[in-house]
Amino acid sequence: MKFSIKRASFIQGINTVSRAISSKTTIPILTGLKLTVTDNEIILTGSDADVSIETQIQANDEENELEISETGSIVLPARFFSGIVKKLPNDKMTLSISNGFQTEITSGSSSFTINGLDANDYPHLPEIDNENEISLSGDVFKEIINQTVIAVSKQESRPILTGVHFVLKDQMLFAVATDSHRLSQRKVSLPDNNGEYDVIIPGSSLSELSKMISDDNEDVKMKISENQVLFTIGNTYFYSRLLEGAYPDTSRLIPKESETNVQFDARELLGSIERASLLSHESRNNVVKLTINANDKKVTISGNSPDVGNVEEELDTKEVSGEDLEISFNPDYMKDALRAFGQTVINVSFTSPLRPFTLVPSEDKENFVELITPVRTF
Repeated sequence: MKFSIKRASFIQGINTVSRAISSKTTIPILTGLKLTVTDNEIILTGSDADVSIETQIQANDEENELEISETGSIVLPARFFSGIVKKLPNDKMTLSISNGFQTEITSGSSSFTINGLDANDYPHLPEIDNENEISLSGDVFKEIINQTVIAVSKQESRPILTGVHFVLKDQMLFAVATDSHRLSQRKVSLPDNNGEYDVIIPGSSLSELSKMISDDNEDVKMKISENQVLFTIGNTYFYSRLLEGAYPDTSRLIPKESETNVQFDARELLGSIERASLLSHESRNNVVKLTINANDKKVTISGNSPDVGNVEEELDTKEVSGEDLEISFNPDYMKDALRAFGQTVINVSFTSPLRPFTLVPSEDKENFVELITPVRTF
């Protein structure tokens, strides 16, 4: 195997697949990066058994300056190989294999030789031949991920809640996550898709996928098999295992009616909660309190720490209606939820001091909702 390539293009490919490579894996060969060279492309692969990423560098793309002299495949130690390629002196580099799995990497006057492993021992990627494919613009899919993964559970005691539940039915994609203290739900219409899916994708996989989706609106394609999901972004393929089990029915958790409603600017409310939580973080409970006086259209937020002091701030509101209310909540959950809304006006609806409350965008109430369970303080 032998090829030469523009180093920047090769580094980009290495960085992409390295997201899936872990030094903590129990399968030694998975600490390596698989390199396959065909007549017209280089295929780089990284995996930790749960997530696998494959990306292709095409010879017909002049920007890559790829020249293939001999085909073949090998697995190279990812950490050392990546470090070497990034430190090479010239813009171009050459890689060749000789004497079994000895790999020589040269650039300018610099030359490294490292030992590789037989690529035949590397686990095969899943075969996903399901023709029923979802296609979404990258910015929309990235938004769906970022709005839902904030609510996945970090506790392995209930593994099913560490994922996001995706359901495709009646040309509507429905994504929801909950850790039993909060919930985030997003809907997107897919008028050109008549398929049906019901799968749970690990939140950790989706977080990594989100980082790979660029801002140029390139489409993300999604295919499902029995226990795997494949996302395609340009020349890169992202595989993730699916979580097994039945996701709890979350539809009954969202209140249908409310007693008190307040409209806020999401960014302004976020700033107020960030200030209030400066002191609440110093207390054992980490709680802030919202007091709503509906008659006077007055809403205040407060936080305190017995050891440090207290803070109180009157909030700017767009609209206040309903009954007076005093409610306490975890400010970190609220901050995560508000960041997911970005710069928009939101409606916050309450039913009682001890029942979950909802946050929805004022202009798109049906397709995105965040739910937070209050904290009992007495």
